[in-house]
Amino acid sequence: MAGISTHILNASLGQPATQVLVKLFEETSHGYILIDEQFTDADGRIPAFNVDSFIRGHYQLVFEVADYFKALNTNSFYPRVCIDFKVNDIHQHYHVPLLISPFSYSTYRGS
Repeated sequence: MAGISTHILNASLGQPATQVLVKLFEETSHGYILIDEQFTDADGRIPAFNVDSFIRGHYQLVFEVADYFKALNTNSFYPRVCIDFKVNDIHQHYHVPLLISPFSYSTYRGS
């Protein structure tokens, strides 16, 4: 199924990052516009963003991690993580996982 999904794992704890607000933006000629925003579930996942018109182009996921770390009584260097990526084939699924810790993060194109 084509679309965009994500999940977040807290690498320092070895568990999913739950209740993190994630925003999906699409780049237009007028800048980025908000397409959808959701909170991660109990498994740290957002199985599918609501995208009315999935088109080729540039997208951005913004993970608002400050409140998540604050709830853990942990200071974090990054208040949010922004991942820019491009969609070339609208028939593919784009899964963009995020591994976080208070002072680092990593991402990759998942399956």
